[in-house]
Amino acid sequence: MRQSKLFTKTLKQPPRGAELASHKLLVRAGYINQLTSGVWSLLPLGFLVHQKIAQIIREEMLKLGAQEVFLPALQPKEIWQKSGRWDKMDPPLFRLKDRHGRTLALGSTHEEVITSLAKAYIKSWRDLPQAIFQIQTKFRNEMRSTGGLLRTREFVMKDLYSFHSSLDSLNAYFEKVKQAYFSIFKKCGLEVLAVSASSGSIGGEESVEFMLPASSGEDTILVCPKCKWGTSLEKKEKTCPQCNVPLRSLRAIEVGHIFKLGTLYSEKMGANFLDKDGKLRPLFMGCYGIGVGRLLAAIVEISHDKDGIIWPESISPFDFHLLCLDIQEDKVRKFAELAYRTLEGEGIPVLFDDRQLSPAVKLKDADLIGIPHRLIISKKTLPRLEHKRRGEKKASLISLDHIPKL
Repeated sequence: MRQSKLFTKTLKQPPRGAELASHKLLVRAGYINQLTSGVWSLLPLGFLVHQKIAQIIREEMLKLGAQEVFLPALQPKEIWQKSGRWDKMDPPLFRLKDRHGRTLALGSTHEEVITSLAKAYIKSWRDLPQAIFQIQTKFRNEMRSTGGLLRTREFVMKDLYSFHSSLDSLNAYFEKVKQAYFSIFKKCGLEVLAVSASSGSIGGEESVEFMLPASSGEDTILVCPKCKWGTSLEKKEKTCPQCNVPLRSLRAIEVGHIFKLGTLYSEKMGANFLDKDGKLRPLFMGCYGIGVGRLLAAIVEISHDKDGIIWPESISPFDFHLLCLDIQEDKVRKFAELAYRTLEGEGIPVLFDDRQLSPAVKLKDADLIGIPHRLIISKKTLPRLEHKRRGEKKASLISLDHIPKL
C-alpha cells in the first residue's frame, strides 16, 4: 500500500477530552474516526487490525467445533418479553418502531435470537452438543461513551453460544472455551487473568471475566499474589479460597466474559429436547463474548510508548513500513520502488511511505503508526536498507533479499 494513497491522515494533536492512550493514539495515527458519541468509523489501518484480531478469534472458535452464523441485529420485542429482559436490560435497549407500528430493538446481545433458533432445530439428545458463533455488530445504549473504542454504543463482538444435554457437558465445554480464550489473548500479545465475576444482565449461575492488568483500566480486581486466582470486587472476597492469603487489588480492562447460563433462557422460551429416556428437558446453555474493537484498544493501552503505538506482529496492519527518506534523489527513489515491488510480489504486507515530505515527518509518523518492522532507504543506506524494530533503538543494514528472513 502506498502511503500517499492511504485514506487517512495523521494528526499532531489528540482529540479534545481524550484521556486514554488508546483513544489518543488510534485517532492521531489515523486508525479510527468519531462520528458521534460512542460511534466510530474504522479507517483502513484500523480495519486491517480489527480483521486480524477477528480472524484469530474465528480460528480458535472453529477449533472448538463451533459453526459460524450471522444473526439479525433487528430483533422483535416479543422474544425479549419471553426472556423477561425487555425492561430489565442494563444499559437499556435501543428501541424503534417500523412503519407498520411493530416495536423492535437493536440487539445488544443475542441470547433470545439463538435460543429461538435452538428451539427450532434442536429436538433430541442426539443433536447435542452444539456450538454456534458469530462476529457481528452490537448496540449498547450507554449513558456515557468515553475512552475511544473501550466503551462504545456500536461495536463488533464475537459471541459464541453452546447447547448441552447436561450440566456436566456444559461444564466441560466451558473449560475448553476458557483455554481457547487464553490462546486468543496470547496470540494477540496479551497475558490476562481469569477472574470470577457477576453475571449482570446476561444472567446465569457462574461467569468468568478475562482481565488485562493495566493502570488505565476502569475495573478493579482482586488477585492472589501466590496462585493468581482472581475475582471481581463485586464478589467481596477477603482472602484467596485456594491459598488463604490476602488478595491484592489491580486495575484492569475487561477483554472477555464467559457465562454458564444453565437453563435460564431455555426454560423461559421453551427450548427443550428429548433425552435418552424420551423425557422433555430444557437445554443447558453457555455464552461466551469478546468485543473485537475493545480488545484492539486494550492492546494499545499496554503496547505503546511516548511516540506512538507498538503493534504485536500478529495483528499489525502491515508487516513492514518502508520509508524513502531522500525521495527527490533519482537513485534512492528507484531503489525504493524496486524494494516495494519486490515485497509486494512476494506477498509481504508493506506500507510504502512514498510521500513528498521531510524525513523527520516520515519517521515521526512511522513511530505513531507502530508497524513492527521499519525499513529505511536513503542516500546513506544505498545499496542496502536500514532495518529497525518498533520500540527498539538498535538498527542494522540489510540487503533486499534478507527481508523475508526477518
